[in-house]
Amino acid sequence: WKPIQSGTIEGSDSEFVRSVISNSTTVIHPEAYRLKEPLSPHFAAKLENVEIELSKIKLPVRLSGVEASNDLIIEGAGGLLVPINKTHYVIDIASQFNCEIVLVISNYLGCINHTLLSINYLINNGFKLHALVFNGAFEEEVKLAITASISCRVINIPTLSSLTKSAVKEIASSITI
Repeated sequence: WKPIQSGTIEGSDSEFVRSVISNSTTVIHPEAYRLKEPLSPHFAAKLENVEIELSKIKLPVRLSGVEASNDLIIEGAGGLLVPINKTHYVIDIASQFNCEIVLVISNYLGCINHTLLSINYLINNGFKLHALVFNGAFEEEVKLAITASISCRVINIPTLSSLTKSAVKEIASSITI
């Protein structure tokens, strides 16, 4: 579930995920907010004269009428401190639902600093860091610099030459969260 999706002119993350999964048990819940422009949520909302209200973001319910359970994966939008309105950030959605955090890391110059700042923020604000996901190829030295002072699960996702249903299925079968 991605509560806030911006950039829907080019499609949505939910539609993309639906296109690359092959199991029949995954439920993809509709977004609480769908914004056209591929910008931070607060800016995309401003352009559409929409005010994103944290109180209106509710856990999705299943067809049975029961709230989604702890197997719900909630995707943020751009990072922990990306604003969703004048007073709230993406991380406030996780706080509202008392979520454990899975922090996904891409490899680029500056990823060590960016990741350690994010981890520091999470720890200092009482969030439980469930796992780190290294998305793509990383030098071992980079991974060690990030993981040296924390203890949580580490998941490595290899670089894919093509993002297909079979590739996603193969990787997913090797991961337990």
